[in-house]
Amino acid sequence: MNAGSGGGEVSARLRRVPDGPAAGTRILADYGAAFRMGGFDWDLVTGTMTMDAAALDVFDMDPEDYDGRPESLAPRVLPDEGRQLDTLVAQALKDGSEQYGAYFRIRRRDGSHQWTHTQGLVRRDDTGRPVRIIGILRDATHELTESAARLGLDEGRRRRAGVVEGTTAALAHARTVQDVIDLLNDSRALEHFGAASLVMGLLEAGRIHLVAEGPDGAFVPGTRFTRVDEPYPMSEVIRTLRPRFIDSARDFAESFPVLWPHISGLGITAAAYLPLIAQARPIGALGLLYSDRTGFSEDERTLLVALGSSIAQSLQRAMLYEQEHDLAEGLQQAMLPRRIPDVPGAQTAVRYRSARLGRDIGGDWYDLIALPGGRVGCVIGDVQGHDTHAAAVMGQLRIVLRAYAAEGHPPATVMARASVFLHELDTERFATCTYAEVDLATGVVQVVRAGHVDPLIRELDGGCRRLPVVGGLPLGLSAEFGRLDYPVTTLELDPGQTLMLYTDGLVEKPGADLDEGLQWLSSLVRRGPSDLQQLADHLCDVVADRGGEDDVAILLLRRHGTYHPQGTGRFQQHVAQNDPEALSSARHMIRAAVRAWGAGERADEIELVADELMTNALMHTDGGAIVTLRILTGPPRRLRVEVEDRSSALPRRREAGEAGVSGRGLLLVDRLSDAWGVESRGGGKCVWCEFTVER
Repeated sequence: MNAGSGGGEVSARLRRVPDGPAAGTRILADYGAAFRMGGFDWDLVTGTMTMDAAALDVFDMDPEDYDGRPESLAPRVLPDEGRQLDTLVAQALKDGSEQYGAYFRIRRRDGSHQWTHTQGLVRRDDTGRPVRIIGILRDATHELTESAARLGLDEGRRRRAGVVEGTTAALAHARTVQDVIDLLNDSRALEHFGAASLVMGLLEAGRIHLVAEGPDGAFVPGTRFTRVDEPYPMSEVIRTLRPRFIDSARDFAESFPVLWPHISGLGITAAAYLPLIAQARPIGALGLLYSDRTGFSEDERTLLVALGSSIAQSLQRAMLYEQEHDLAEGLQQAMLPRRIPDVPGAQTAVRYRSARLGRDIGGDWYDLIALPGGRVGCVIGDVQGHDTHAAAVMGQLRIVLRAYAAEGHPPATVMARASVFLHELDTERFATCTYAEVDLATGVVQVVRAGHVDPLIRELDGGCRRLPVVGGLPLGLSAEFGRLDYPVTTLELDPGQTLMLYTDGLVEKPGADLDEGLQWLSSLVRRGPSDLQQLADHLCDVVADRGGEDDVAILLLRRHGTYHPQGTGRFQQHVAQNDPEALSSARHMIRAAVRAWGAGERADEIELVADELMTNALMHTDGGAIVTLRILTGPPRRLRVEVEDRSSALPRRREAGEAGVSGRGLLLVDRLSDAWGVESRGGGKCVWCEFTVER
C-alpha cells in the first residue's frame, strides 16, 4: 500500500460519517478492519479524543494507558515532527481547510521508530467554527522508502542538497577570487563536500592554473599549470563544457592514464569534474575525488552540477568586483598627486588606503601645495560616495582648490570658491575638506574646515591632542544654502610639532561615536613611532587590520625650527570689515612673523602700529584692508608694514585735544616708527611705515 492507497475513498467515506462519536467510531472500526488502520474522533469543544483499539495499536499503546486526552499521545511522537504536526493541524483549523494529511514518526516501546500516516476531516458548526475532527491512523512503515523519496525526507538527499545550500551561503560572503579559493582550501570544505580530495583550476590565457587543492600535500607535481589540450579531466570538461563523472577506479585509470599513476595511492574510487561556466564561457574547472563510493545517481549528478554553477557564479562575481575595483582604484590614483613636492623647512608624509571591503573606491584625497614666501598649503578632503563618480569629482575639486590657493587667495576665499565650483558642477555630491596654510618660517597656520573632522597636533614628546577648529558647511552645501563664510582658525606650529590631517575613515569604528574614535586615534599616535613615514604606515596597518568600508587619506607635516626662506620675508593678509576674528588673526600672524624674522626686540611696537593702521582703514573706509609685512634689505635692514584700502582720501596727522580720541593713531605711528608715509594705489591708497631692525 502506498501513501495514496484508498485515500480518496476514505475521504469520501469520512464526509458521509453521521454526527455523533458513537456512529463515527462504529463506521471507522469497520473500515479499520478492512484497511488495517485505526480511527479517532476528536471533540474540539471538550478536548477529548476517542481512539479505537486499532488506532491505539498503531501508537503501540495499551487501551488502559490512554486517558482520552491528545496530550497523552505526545510523548510517542518525535519532538520535531510533533511540532510540525501541531502546526499543520492548527493551520487547517485556521484557514478553513476541510481536511489535512501528514507523515510523522513515533517512538515504539522497544525504542524503534515507526513511520505513521494520519488523515483528518474537519467538521464545523453553522458559524464556521471547527468543533470536531474525524480521522484515521495507519502504520506506514512499509511506505517509508517511497513516501520519503516523494516528500523529500530521504536523509542522503537532504544532506547533498544541504551541501549546495551551505556552499552557496558561504560563497555569498566571498568578495574576491582569493576569498573563494580560501573557502575551498579550508580544511572543513572536504568534510562539507563529502570528498577525499578537491582541486580547482582557473582558465588563464589558454592554460589551467591550479589555485585550490586539498588536503595539503595532495598536489600532483607538474600539474600546477596545464594546457587545455592535454589529457587531463579538467582539460576535458573545459573543452567540452560538460561535466565528467568517473564511476570507478578502473574508469579513471582507463580514461586518464597520464594522471592516474600520480593519484592511485590516494585510494580514489570515483570522481566528479565540473566545468565552471559563466555567461556561456568557461572560467575554470572543479574536481571532487571520492574514496568511499562508486558511481553517481541522477540526483547526485544534478546536485553536483548545481554546486559547480554556484561556485562559477561566485568566481565571476569576484572577478567582476576585482576588475571594477582595480579600475576605480586606478582612477583614484590618477586623480591624486603623482608626487608630493619637497617642502623646505618641513618633513611630510602622505598615505591613501582604499577600502578593500567596500565595493568601489571613494573620493578621499590629499594635496600639498607649495606657495610663495616659504608657505605651504595642506589639503585633506572626502567627496561623498564610494564609486568612480566620487573619484572623478574628487579629481576636479582637487585641481580647482589647488588653482585657487596658487593664485594667492586667503584660505577662507579658497574654500568658498571651491564650494561654488562644486555646486555649479551639476552633481549631487558634496565634500568635506580641511585646508591649512602653513608659514614654515613663522610657524603660523591658518586653518579652514568645511564639515570635516578636526586636525590633530602631535607634540615634541609624542603627546597628541585634538585641535578644535571652527567649521563651516561642507563644500557644495554652503554654496547651495548661501552660507559661504568660512571662519579662519589661527595657531602657531612650534618647531618639532606635527600637524595631522586625515579623513573620517581613520577614526570611524563600528559601534563607536566620533569622539571615541578621536580618542582611540590620539592614543594610537602617542604609542606610534616618531618617524613620520613609519607613523603613516603604522596608522594604515592598524586600520587595515581593523577592517572597514571607508577609504583613508592621511597627510602629516612636521615643522623644522631652522628654516629661513631665501630672499626677503613677506607676509600678506586680507582683513574684512566687521570681522573681529580676521583682525585678531592678523595680529597673531604679524607677531609671529616679526619674531621669526629676527625683529623680536621691536615686536610690540610693530604689532601696535600695524593694528592702528588696520583699525583706521576699517573704521574710516568702505570695504576691507590688506596688510603686508616684508623685510627690506639694507643697510640698514628694515621691516616695512603696509596697509592698503580702497579710499583715496589721504590721512593727516593732527594733535588730539585733552578730551579727544580721534587723531592719536597717526601720532602713535609717527612716534613709534622710523619712517612712514602714504602712497596712492589706483582707486585707493597705501599707508606704510618702516622699522629698522637688526639681523
